[in-house]
Amino acid sequence: MTRRRTSRALAASAAALTAVTLSACASSDRESGEGGGEEGAASGGTMVFGAAGDPAMFDPAFASDGETFRIARQIHEGLLTTSAGSTELEPALAEDWEVSEDGLEYTFNLREGVQFHDGTDFNAEAVCFNFDRWHNFTGLAQSPSASYYYQAVFGGFADSENPGIYEGCEAVDENTAVVTFNQVTSKIPAALSLPAFSIQSPTALQEYDADNLSGSEDAITYTEYALEHPTGTGPFKFDSWDRGNSEVTIVRNEDYWGEPALLDEIIFRTIPEGNTRRQELQAGTIDGYDFVSPADYDTLESEGFQVLVRDPFNILYLGFNGGNVEGTQANPALQDPRVRQAIAHAIDRETIVNSLLPEGAEVATNFMPPTVDGWADDVPTYEYDPERARQLLEEAGAAGTTLRFYYPTDVSRPYLPDPAAMFQVIAEDLREVGLTIEPVALQWNPDYLQAVQSGQADIHLLGWTGDYNDAYNFIGTFFAEDQDNQASAEFGAFSAPEIFAALAEADAEPDPSTRTELYQEANRLIKEYLPAVPISHSPPALVVADNVQGLEPSPLTAEDFSTVSLEE
Repeated sequence: MTRRRTSRALAASAAALTAVTLSACASSDRESGEGGGEEGAASGGTMVFGAAGDPAMFDPAFASDGETFRIARQIHEGLLTTSAGSTELEPALAEDWEVSEDGLEYTFNLREGVQFHDGTDFNAEAVCFNFDRWHNFTGLAQSPSASYYYQAVFGGFADSENPGIYEGCEAVDENTAVVTFNQVTSKIPAALSLPAFSIQSPTALQEYDADNLSGSEDAITYTEYALEHPTGTGPFKFDSWDRGNSEVTIVRNEDYWGEPALLDEIIFRTIPEGNTRRQELQAGTIDGYDFVSPADYDTLESEGFQVLVRDPFNILYLGFNGGNVEGTQANPALQDPRVRQAIAHAIDRETIVNSLLPEGAEVATNFMPPTVDGWADDVPTYEYDPERARQLLEEAGAAGTTLRFYYPTDVSRPYLPDPAAMFQVIAEDLREVGLTIEPVALQWNPDYLQAVQSGQADIHLLGWTGDYNDAYNFIGTFFAEDQDNQASAEFGAFSAPEIFAALAEADAEPDPSTRTELYQEANRLIKEYLPAVPISHSPPALVVADNVQGLEPSPLTAEDFSTVSLEE
C-alpha cells in the first residue's frame, strides 16, 4: 500500500496588482523585452530589490539565513516546493511522489527534459548524488554553522556515531528516484521544500570542489562553487556578486523547463538599515524591499507603493531561564510554575497585538500558528488577569522578584518589528503586578543571541518564522530533547521527560491523522509546563513600486521572482 501525492500545475504568474502613479521609478528608463506578461506589463527589464543583509554564499546546502535563501530560491530548485502565497506542499522537480505505508520509502517520479544551468541533465542519478553528498559531508561541512538544516532534518552523517535517518537513494531508472529512511519523521516530505535540499549539478559540484570548506567553524571559507559557480535548474542563473558594492545579479535562464522568468535580470542590493531601504524606494533607486516597518505602511501606501502583507506564519514568545544552564545562574523563582503562570497572566497580549503589531496580527495560544497541523484549541491560555498574577506571586513567595529582561536593539524581525516598544509594554505589565524589571539591551548579532543562548537572561524576547508547514519545525525546534537530555538553553535548558516523549512519538508516527492528535497533546503538555509565554503571530510585509506586478507574498518568505514583471 502507498499514499500518493499527485502533481498540480504550478501557477505561471500571480494576478496583476493595481497600479497607481509614482513620480520616480528605478526601472522607468529600462528597455523592456518582447514576449509574455499580463496586460499592461512587459517581459524584460531589471528589477532592483533592497535586501536587509548580504548572502553568505550561494550553495544552499550550506545556508541557513533568509537573505541567502532569497537568492538561492531563484537559482535552485528541489524535488518539492510550496504553492504561491501559501505553505501547501506541491511538486517541483518531482512531478509526483509516493510514500510507503510504513513511511520509510519515498518514490519520486521526476520531470523529464530538465537541464542544469551548465547544460547537464537532471535525472535520478543527480537526485541520488545530492542526497548522498549531504549524508557524506565530512570535516567543517559537518559543523552546525555549515549544514544546519541537514542535521536538523536528517540527523547525523555517514561517519557519525549516530548516522541519522537517511538510509540511501536508488536511481531505479532515469526518471525515478527512491529515497529510503531508517526512521519515520514528520519533517519529511515538507522539509524537502527548503532551499537547503535543492538539487544541484553533480558535474559543477565536483568540478569546483564544492564540499572542500576551509577556515574554522566560526569563520568558514566557502569554495569557488559556492561563491562563483552555483548551478541549479531554476528560472534564473547566477551572474555576479559585486561584494564591494554589495550587489548580486541573477539573469533569466533562457532554457528553463517551465514558464520562463519575465525579467531579464534582478539585482539584489544590500541595504541593512530599514529607514534607508524606505528612502531608496521613495527616491526610485530600488523597486522593492522586505521587512517593512508597520509604522511605514500608511505612508508608503499613500505615496502609491504596494505593501504586500504576508499571512502570519511565525511566533513571538517571552522566554524564561528557570532551568540549569551550565556555566550560568538561573533565576530560581522561575523554576516555580506559579511564577511562570503569573507572568503569563500579567501580559496584556490583546493590547500588544492591537497597538504594536500590524493589522492581521493574532494573539498566540500555541507555540505555532493555527494553520499548522497539530495546533490545539484546548490548551491552557492564561488570560490577562493582573490580580491572579499578583495572587500567584504571593503564593510562590516571589512578589518583588527582580528579573533581568533582555531585549535586542538595531533589528527588526518579522515577528518583532519594534523590540524596544515591545519591551516597554511587557516590562510595564510585569511591574504592574509587583515584579522588578532590570532591562538589558544588546545588539542583536552576536551579543543578544549569544547572551540568550548561553542562559544569561532571566526573561527575553525571541521568535521564529516557520521553515515549512510542520509542527515539529516549531515546537520540536524549541522543546525537543537534545543530547544532554534537556531542551534548548533559550528556555532555561528545562528537563520535561513527558514533553520530550510526546514530541518524539509524534515525529515518528507515520499516520497523518494520528500524528496530528499526538502533536495536539504535545501542545497541551507544553502549555501546562509553560517553559515560555507565546505572545503573537504577526504578518510581515514587503513593499514594491507601483509598476511591479506579479510578486506573490509568501508566508514562508519564499517569494518566487520569476512571475514578476514591470509595467510599461
